[in-house]
Amino acid sequence: MTKTIFITGASRGFGKLWAEALLKQGHQVVATARNTDSLKDLQQQFGDAILPLQLDVNDREACFEAIGQAKDHFGAIDVLINNAGFGLFGAIEETSEQEAREQIETNVFGLLWVTQAVLPVMREQGHGHIVQVSSTLGLVTLPVLGIYNASKFAVEGLSETLAAEVKDFGIKVTIVEPNGFATDWAGASAAHTQPMQAYEPVKEAFQAGLTDDSFGVPEATTDAILKLIDTPNPPLRLFLGKVALPWVRQVYEQRLAEWEEWQEVAVAAHGK
Repeated sequence: MTKTIFITGASRGFGKLWAEALLKQGHQVVATARNTDSLKDLQQQFGDAILPLQLDVNDREACFEAIGQAKDHFGAIDVLINNAGFGLFGAIEETSEQEAREQIETNVFGLLWVTQAVLPVMREQGHGHIVQVSSTLGLVTLPVLGIYNASKFAVEGLSETLAAEVKDFGIKVTIVEPNGFATDWAGASAAHTQPMQAYEPVKEAFQAGLTDDSFGVPEATTDAILKLIDTPNPPLRLFLGKVALPWVRQVYEQRLAEWEEWQEVAVAAHGK
C-alpha cells in the first residue's frame, strides 16, 4: 500500500537514507530540509513521487505551512518522521545560553511544532503514524552530551504522553531510539562548546570508551524503518542497533536497585 510520508531533516544522514528507501518502496515522500539542493538527486530519480520543501523546524508558522502544502499536494499525510535535529558536544559548564537554547529549540520545539501541525490532518483522516526520532541517549546518558541528552529525554516524555492522547483518533506513535551510528551526526552536523581545560580528562575518557563496534552502519537501518512503516500495530518504542538494549538494561537494573535501597526513606516521605 502506497503511503505519503513527511520527513524532516532529509538532507543527509538517516533522513535522506530513509527517504530514498521509502521512495524505492513505492511510497510518496515529502522531504524537508533547510536547503533542498541536497535533494535534487532524489528528485531526478523519483520525479513526482517526492516533494522537496524548504523548512526550518524552528519556525512554527513555517511548519504549519509545510504540512498544509504536503496535504494539498498529495491529499493525505499517513506518516510523519520527525528526524530533524543535531548534537551539541560539550560539558554542562561549558555550554553557553545560546548553545543550550538552540539545541532545545531544534530537537524539542522543532519536533513539537511539526507534530502539532500534522495532528489536525491525521485526526481528520482518522489515521496516522508519528515517528519521533529520539536516541538511546533519551533513556541513558553520556558525559559531554548533557544538553543533547536533555533534549532527547524531553522527546521521550512528550512522545509517550502524545501516544496516550491520540490513540483514540487512530493515530499511532513510535519513538525510534538509535544507538551510535556512523553518520555525520558527530561530524559536520554537530555543534561544539568552547572547551575548558578542567573537562579534558572527562572528554578523553569518553573518547577512549568508543570503539568501531560502538557505531552501527546507517544503511542497515532502512529495513527496520520500512518494516515499522508497514506494520499495522507499530511499537511505542524501537531501538536501532545492537548496543542499545544491553546498555539500557544495565543502567535500568542499577536504577531499580538504587530505588529499592532507598524505598524505606521514600515511603516515610509519603507521610501517611
